[in-house]
Amino acid sequence: MTTSPSRDTPTQRSPRYLTPRLSTHLGRAASAIALACLALPLDGCAVVAFPCRVASATLKIVPLVGHPAAVPFDACAAAVD
Repeated sequence: MTTSPSRDTPTQRSPRYLTPRLSTHLGRAASAIALACLALPLDGCAVVAFPCRVASATLKIVPLVGHPAAVPFDACAAAVD
């Protein structure tokens, strides 16, 4: 006696199995486009100096030692500009 399964199995590709992958790809594409749009107004030098500025700003959050530790990163950003 054979019975057919009433539920979808992973071997059967129904739309509900494809939906999470599609939304993940659309989310990644949207975030890449947003990042590209944010970088458009920046000049070439500003794009190169951006990691130095982010590291400097992140270090400056740390109390007492943040500002002295950020000095080399500020110099890096100034040298690039």
